[in-house]
Amino acid sequence: MNLIKVSLTILLVFVSQFGFAQYTEVINSNRPGVSRSAFSVGTNVAQLEVGPYIIKEEHTPLKYEVSGFGVDFAARYGLLFEELELNIEGIYQNDTWTDNRGLVAFEEKRSNFKNFAIGAKYLVYDPYKNAEEEKPNLYSYHANRSFKWKSLIPAVAVYAGANFDTKNNPYLPLDVEGFSPKVMIATQNNFSGGWVFIMNLIKDRIGTDFSEFQYILTLTHSFNPQWVIFAETQGIKSDFYADNLFRFGGAYLWSKDFQLDTALTLNTKDTPSVFSVNFGLSYRLDFHKDKETDNGNSKKDADKRKPKNKKSKKKKKNDVDFDDDGSL
Repeated sequence: MNLIKVSLTILLVFVSQFGFAQYTEVINSNRPGVSRSAFSVGTNVAQLEVGPYIIKEEHTPLKYEVSGFGVDFAARYGLLFEELELNIEGIYQNDTWTDNRGLVAFEEKRSNFKNFAIGAKYLVYDPYKNAEEEKPNLYSYHANRSFKWKSLIPAVAVYAGANFDTKNNPYLPLDVEGFSPKVMIATQNNFSGGWVFIMNLIKDRIGTDFSEFQYILTLTHSFNPQWVIFAETQGIKSDFYADNLFRFGGAYLWSKDFQLDTALTLNTKDTPSVFSVNFGLSYRLDFHKDKETDNGNSKKDADKRKPKNKKSKKKKKNDVDFDDDGSL
């Protein structure tokens, strides 16, 4: 619980020091992938992210198999401050566990939440808040595509929440049940050319006998305002389960409030081997109303910051700007 208190203290300190907008003209989804963006959805924005999947696991030494399906989900809402986001997220799975050690295979049907958590995320530092100062060079295409040292400074957010695990959950150790704290640090770098790098450091089920540490590294690249691809690695370490997972996939922006995505997940070991295919969607209900702040930031500033899916807003007729492909 001390980690939760520290995270909340940090959050409250920064609430009084920063006041800049995060709302974007297009949906800011954490999908594709499982990492969490440093940025929130914006005040008065309600967002749902859902990803049905199929799963196949094979444990060679113990001679068992798992085959089934599930869904991962997240509900996000921006409350009070542009930097603050409340969220509910989890994974529900239904599968068949097959033991092949005997002469006759033994099957067991299973279903439950692999995880279910409620929490809050707050952006404590945004290096892009003065993005209006970085205007495009109208005379040099290469100058707009060149590397900027400032892009090495990431946006940083903190998360504090709680898991709820049911009793006799087949996906968890027998002694893990009830509420347990969860904390995370999320960073995000937006590089020129449509590249975004996200890092999550997570400490999960704190205080239990099977506390878990995770890291997630995600690299995305947008080809144009509609299409993005990504690659991701996720490391998991606990006394109950350890793995290194790899994901690849992409997303398509159907409209400014609706996104589709797909991803492939696998690993390189056989204790167990993992293969999963995911199809997801993200949809938002946008009730955001922009207002000027004391430091002069407004929705215009927010529009210059691109979210994880790196979609660009439409430009006014007389505006001059550079698209990701370098055209005017």
